[in-house]
Amino acid sequence: MATFFRSANLASRVFDRQFLSPRPGATVNTVRQFYENLVPSYTICDIDCPDYSFRKFTDDGNYLVAFSRNHQDLIVYRPIWPTFSCNEPCDSHDLPPKAKKFDSFFKQLYSISLASSNEYICKDFFLYMECHQFGLFATSTAQSNDSSATEGAIHGVPSIEKITFYLVRLDDGAILDEKAFRNDFINLAHSIGAYLYEDLLCIVSLRYQTIHVLQIRDSGNLVEVRKIGAFCQEDDELFLHSHGQKERGQPLAYLSFGWLDLPMWQRRLEERGGGSCGDVGGGDAARGVSFLPGIKQRLLSFIFRKTWNEESDQTLRVQHLKKKFYFHFQDYVDLIIWKVQFLDRHHLFIKFGSVDGGVSRSTEQNLAFFAVYNMETTDIVSLYQNSSEELYSLFEYFYDHFHTNPQNSSHGNFISSHSNNVHALDQLRTIKNKANSTSQFVKKMMASLPYTCQSQSPSPYFDLSLFRYDEKLISVIDRHRHCTEHPIKFISVKQPNVVKFKIKPGSDSGASDSRAKRISSFLFHPFFPLALSIQQTYMQPTVVNLHFRR
Repeated sequence: MATFFRSANLASRVFDRQFLSPRPGATVNTVRQFYENLVPSYTICDIDCPDYSFRKFTDDGNYLVAFSRNHQDLIVYRPIWPTFSCNEPCDSHDLPPKAKKFDSFFKQLYSISLASSNEYICKDFFLYMECHQFGLFATSTAQSNDSSATEGAIHGVPSIEKITFYLVRLDDGAILDEKAFRNDFINLAHSIGAYLYEDLLCIVSLRYQTIHVLQIRDSGNLVEVRKIGAFCQEDDELFLHSHGQKERGQPLAYLSFGWLDLPMWQRRLEERGGGSCGDVGGGDAARGVSFLPGIKQRLLSFIFRKTWNEESDQTLRVQHLKKKFYFHFQDYVDLIIWKVQFLDRHHLFIKFGSVDGGVSRSTEQNLAFFAVYNMETTDIVSLYQNSSEELYSLFEYFYDHFHTNPQNSSHGNFISSHSNNVHALDQLRTIKNKANSTSQFVKKMMASLPYTCQSQSPSPYFDLSLFRYDEKLISVIDRHRHCTEHPIKFISVKQPNVVKFKIKPGSDSGASDSRAKRISSFLFHPFFPLALSIQQTYMQPTVVNLHFRR
């Protein structure tokens, strides 16, 4: 078995497969080893293709999603394979001109208009529901940073007049349903503000600090099943309203948090300039709210109980609470929800932080907390700071539990990570050993949590047990990269001196201005030896190269 599929000859591997079977549970990994021989070996530079913004292949490989340059239309293609005949052996001939066109590799299924005149499609947002072949897209109006104060809105978070999510059946382009949010802010970049788990979709409203949980029905309807934010249970609003009538004159924050020593934290707030007890929910992060939101109550309750249980002596416990909880009370109150993901159908992984960190691109240096929230019991199960060594250990050894992929995709379940691949684990530990500060390294790693939904390519060419490549130039994560003058090499792991194939974005002439800023993106098909490299240069036409096995 040690020599199973070790041959560099593809025909020999196919022949061996007839007589040998892989170990139980290792069938897919064994089949993926065939890609050591099935690599993109031919490149069509600057292929003749429509001037569209190509987004990605769906994880089942059935569709290529693209958007028009004016961000108004959705265009969907189906990958095909070119065929042509020759009078002589085809290997000695170059491809005919017709075979070098984009239409020879992709068949356009349809083009539909999603956005209205004042709305634009968010080109970075796309989620795919493989079991029904539904695609989720988003459009929005322009962002306004000078939004007026609105009751319940977070001060410092920008506003977008209208954000609309569309559920589209990719097979025929039918728009099945839509969900609109007005005067809100949802982080649409790279699908950060939404997460899809089986038939459940959560959308995070940063402006109103609400987690909207929707269910995608088989019929294609978006049905809101839960809202988590100001209220956690369906009858919370009725309960608080009835008690507010009875206890008129007392702040609701005291009613639902009455077991705290109100005068103590009131004095502490006043000493720090945080206002009186009636302003407990009226800090910068919750201006215009007369009481603490339900999710914030759960957070503070968990921190209080955790701090309480850390000290068993009653006398020392009071001092410990003053130091660890009351002194930082306003800091906890000012935390807002940044990002959310599903861990399973009942638990959410929620990231809390400051307002500035919630709307900025870099969050590594900001203080943040991670909470596991049970939607059924409305309790916070556990809480970690972004410098927690315990959370980092979970991240290192159980990363696949964060990278939830419940749709049983035969391709998506085999994405390399440091919890399932020894080569990825070695890379992570090498970076950790080179870090000057363990605390800063942990914060940098925790910045990637919660996991961004469907942000990694399932292509076998990113399998770190098969190929090595420079992750500064190309990566499994769907992000733009700075262009390089030299081709990107994919080197065999089993034969470290053998370059299996190269990917070169941009024109093959090399006559480009080295001073111009160039960025590139790469779209790999999940199982075909097929890839698109897209180079964009300021004030110059986009160059699309197609790489495939001939």
